[in-house]
Amino acid sequence: MAARSHAARSGERHKRSRPAWLTLSDEELLDLRFCDLRLTIRGSFVEPHLDRLRDELEQRGLRFQPHAWLADEWFSPDGIPGIAIPFYLAHPRLMQLERRFMHEVEGGNVNWLMRILRHEAGHAVDTAFRLRRRKEWRRVFGPASRPYPDIYKPRPTSRNFVLHLSHWYAQSHPTEDFAETFAVWLKPRSRWRTDYADWPVSRKLEYVDAVMHELKGARPVVRTREVIEPINSNRRTLRQHYEQRLKRYAFDSVDAYDLRLKRVFGRRTDQPRRQSASSFLRQVRPQFIRLLARRNDLHPYVVYHVMRLVIRRCRLLQLVVTTPQRDAKRAALGLIERIMLDVLRRDREKYAL
Repeated sequence: MAARSHAARSGERHKRSRPAWLTLSDEELLDLRFCDLRLTIRGSFVEPHLDRLRDELEQRGLRFQPHAWLADEWFSPDGIPGIAIPFYLAHPRLMQLERRFMHEVEGGNVNWLMRILRHEAGHAVDTAFRLRRRKEWRRVFGPASRPYPDIYKPRPTSRNFVLHLSHWYAQSHPTEDFAETFAVWLKPRSRWRTDYADWPVSRKLEYVDAVMHELKGARPVVRTREVIEPINSNRRTLRQHYEQRLKRYAFDSVDAYDLRLKRVFGRRTDQPRRQSASSFLRQVRPQFIRLLARRNDLHPYVVYHVMRLVIRRCRLLQLVVTTPQRDAKRAALGLIERIMLDVLRRDREKYAL
């Protein structure tokens, strides 16, 4: 029997009943336990995009279909070919709460969500077919047994890794390198052969392409449907969850530039009716990325990464636009370019031979 299409599955959605906790205030909601929320993927924002991911795998000829469940964060466990999805994506109300505490919703829009899902699918495929045990896999990506670093120092100028998720995540560990490479390969209409034609990382992409062709129609070796740390058996409260996350939350800092940011923008406490600096920078971000990437002969990813950090910093400092937009744009562009070039210069000095 032919597999159901993405559209057909989407037409079979069941309407969710209105959860009883929806009318609670944030403070009341924070005192609920995860298990009391009764969350499911079915009918949620993420469900049709999981279907889309499975369609993408099927279109590539892969018989393997990862299972998914809700947990407290994104992960794909060692030894289990599945994907844990953070609870907040199950309901818009919880996404609002996540944004309040973490200042962003990881996977909260379609493009970002699909990037993460393809990445986690890479981990699941690796597990399902035990790819990391292959000698050639270890030669291309490195040993999966290498300890995970608590902190890694990326090399923004390196061309030995694909650019997919932020923070040059492929550089953090061999298994992340594979998952990121797989995600770039899996994306429909991916132009990876053109985009990475002159980069050493192209050999990794060619390796993934060859292995996936080999696995077409193959039955997975690991077929367990076990779930790890499901949200519906988690007895912690949301308040405990966010307190713990905020303690370990490390801002990828550009705080050395706080004084300069305050010269470009003002404080919200002084002029509360002004447009926030973070929303202003999001508006001009596409223009800044094109201009700075072209002017400095850099990949747009590098500029996006620095802009993302500056936007987050402006939000934390509660900065607002206090000058005419033309002046603010000129000053912000100059500062962001200075930050970006400082980051790249430190990288080159650190890794110079």
